[in-house]
Amino acid sequence: MVCLVSRTGREMQRYNSSGGRQVVGCIPYRYKEESDGNVSNELEVLLVSSQKGQALMFPKGGWELDESIEEAAYRESLEEAGVTGIVEHELGEWSFMSKRHGTYYEGHMFPLLVKEELDLWPEKDLRRRTWMSVDEAGEVCQHWWMKEALDILVERLTLQKNKNI
Repeated sequence: MVCLVSRTGREMQRYNSSGGRQVVGCIPYRYKEESDGNVSNELEVLLVSSQKGQALMFPKGGWELDESIEEAAYRESLEEAGVTGIVEHELGEWSFMSKRHGTYYEGHMFPLLVKEELDLWPEKDLRRRTWMSVDEAGEVCQHWWMKEALDILVERLTLQKNKNI
């Protein structure tokens, strides 16, 4: 059973020592399926539109006090993108300036190997989700720190693939 309501409010938010929010995001990914049903080597990533516009980014949001960082990453992917899967090892931590609040936020990014794409999810009516190639995602993703996380993911997956050859 999936909860179809997003968490709201900031009462449970985590903040760093300088007062900036701690946010967590995922890069949902999969390997493209060929027309014959076989899985290719072509990587696809899922981006979502912002709530208030058409800007595209990876799902992300506040890390709350009652959850682990991995649970927060999983929850954000479910709430914003309507996908579930396996949260993998953290890609890194970034410090970035909040556009609205003028403070430095702490952003953590994780890969999420997508296992299921839901038809209904909490923010379905607020966001548009789009699968695209890594190159396309690098062009359209709104946040520089998310683009860096995507580069790290691609490098990690390439190393893993070459190790298994």
